[in-house]
Amino acid sequence: QVQLVESGGGLVQPGGSLRLSCAASTSIFSINAMLWYRQAPGKERAWVATITRSGSTNYVDSVKGRFTISRDYAKNTVYLQMNSLRPEDTAVYYCHVLPRYWGQGTQVTVSS
Repeated sequence: QVQLVESGGGLVQPGGSLRLSCAASTSIFSINAMLWYRQAPGKERAWVATITRSGSTNYVDSVKGRFTISRDYAKNTVYLQMNSLRPEDTAVYYCHVLPRYWGQGTQVTVSS
């Protein structure tokens, strides 16, 4: 059983930055992959980024070069650094650990 708690969301102007955190209730060292998803209003939840146990990362094309996923084993936390934010990045962002563990989500709103 893994509990995930996201934080760091908020309201930011276009071009701004936010760093999301996902704190796990257990050691993340043995977790094969941790993922970020997002769900925009009226849309289905969509994958954003992954970091694997080996440290490799992958991103959806729309965030490549702007978002960075990372982890801190000492804090059992995964981060999503989001730069150059756009209005279309507005969504609830969720942390996910396979097969079925999800956080409660954190709202990100990009608006002037």
